[in-house]
Amino acid sequence: MRITYLGHSVFYLESEEEKIIIDPFLRGNAQAAKTPDDFTELTKILVTHGHGDHIGDTVELAQKTGATVFCNHEIAHYLAAKGVENIHAMHIGGRFGNIKMTVAHHGSGIEEDGQMLYGGNPGGFVVEIGGYRIYHAGDTALTMDMKLLEEERIDVAMLPIGGNFTMDLHDAARAVKMIRPRYVIPMHYDTFEVIGADPNELKVPANVQRVVLKPGETMQLQAKR
Repeated sequence: MRITYLGHSVFYLESEEEKIIIDPFLRGNAQAAKTPDDFTELTKILVTHGHGDHIGDTVELAQKTGATVFCNHEIAHYLAAKGVENIHAMHIGGRFGNIKMTVAHHGSGIEEDGQMLYGGNPGGFVVEIGGYRIYHAGDTALTMDMKLLEEERIDVAMLPIGGNFTMDLHDAARAVKMIRPRYVIPMHYDTFEVIGADPNELKVPANVQRVVLKPGETMQLQAKR
């Protein structure tokens, strides 16, 4: 099982059975290690919330690959109006197959033609893939709901650290202590000046491994059955 970081909050998860991209903000993202043109096959696209730096290239990728988009009900309605055919709407706490949607404290408005459209509640995702449980927090503040994730036995947690719009390094470290993952990958930093942070400064307990990936780098996990 492979986890590739593509910059900002974009991750590509690949196992023998699945090819999943999360928050595919590629075009217009100076950090992005790939473009939508690099993806010809996807099984799922996960969208945590409606902001442009997360919904990103979802429409293009969904139409090109036929992947099923997992998102909240309001974003599902928006994407359907854009011609996306394969959509699975969820909401906070919902679990369907290998996907669970989790709490995030943030916004989700969709900016279009100078208007702000209602994008429902933001969220995160727990994904079971290749025998591992991956938690992508989306954009969020620190929240006590993260303590509930300890029972999910998370293998890899992807947490924002940039501050201003999300948790900063200090609060991300507190989140790690609540979630207790095996590995943590920092995300959502340095894309814009206001969210500058050094991922190597994220403090984690001795039994958690911090994995700092540059855009385009991959973390390889041995397949579990």
